[in-house]
Amino acid sequence: MTEADPVSWKVVEPGWKVLDESGDELGRVKEITGDPEADIFDGVEITHGLLPKTEYVPSERVVEIRRGEVIVRQT
Repeated sequence: MTEADPVSWKVVEPGWKVLDESGDELGRVKEITGDPEADIFDGVEITHGLLPKTEYVPSERVVEIRRGEVIVRQT
């Protein structure tokens, strides 16, 4: 598996980069929400900015998950 290969939402860890589709960093993963036993991914909570604010990104906006990165669609 190369670093660019997609991975399951279940392996995402706090601190992974959250990028937009053009590769710009939006923040870092704070928490993943969902039900791993039912394999239901709800979304990801990210932190960004100098004074860390949190933002919830629903799973519908997640385009791809690669080792160390979560790619999201901007609204």
